[in-house]
Amino acid sequence: MGRVKITKNKNLLRPKKTGAAKRRRLLEQRKRLIAAGMSEEQIRRYNEIQIRAKLKELKV
Repeated sequence: MGRVKITKNKNLLRPKKTGAAKRRRLLEQRKRLIAAGMSEEQIRRYNEIQIRAKLKELKV
């Protein structure tokens, strides 16, 4: 019966995000901001949320 519960709940079967993948995405986002013309010193001060917000501003 335990196996039936696991297969019915799809949330238990979906892949989880790893810390390494998250760091890799953040590094790629920083590289994109540098390519867009921002200074590396300025980007270093930003946290993850600020980096994503800056990327959204650049897309507009």
